[in-house]
Amino acid sequence: MKTKACLALATAVLGVACSRGPQGPDVGALISQLKSTDPEARGKASLAIIRAGEPAVPGLVEMLKSEDPQFRATAASTLFGLGPKAREAVPALADALSDSNPEMRASVAMALESIGPDAAPAVPALVRALRDREGLVRQRAAIALGSIGPGARDAVPALAEAARVDLVRPAAEEAIRKIQAR
Repeated sequence: MKTKACLALATAVLGVACSRGPQGPDVGALISQLKSTDPEARGKASLAIIRAGEPAVPGLVEMLKSEDPQFRATAASTLFGLGPKAREAVPALADALSDSNPEMRASVAMALESIGPDAAPAVPALVRALRDREGLVRQRAAIALGSIGPGARDAVPALAEAARVDLVRPAAEEAIRKIQAR
């Protein structure tokens, strides 16, 4: 009798566990680990978040707004790793293109690039970034516009102007080709 009761209990527990499906990672804990002073812990957390996908985007968007430049940079690089799964972060990334740190602005443009066509709402901010005082930011903005493709048609005149600068010329010309080819 005891065996039947144990078997019934085990079957019930297993049934409940199976009906829930696999549990994902604790995204909140991973976001907290991204704020670690230990670079290895941050790296591991970032990789785990990239595997987790979309559920981590809201926490990363909050990190983009942090006062701490390291947190903002970590959030941008992790969003880059998420690629198209980070599409919900596009408005926050567009805002972050005005960050005071040029490396951050370049990282944000790279995150938008990795999102691809879904980053089209950021086109106006990327067009403004084509006039950034830092060449790397202008270059990354042109590349991001190219990855958006036809959704960035409004950027073609600004890209043509940006193509007049040697550093940005190859990226701007390639972006124009990508935008017009699709």
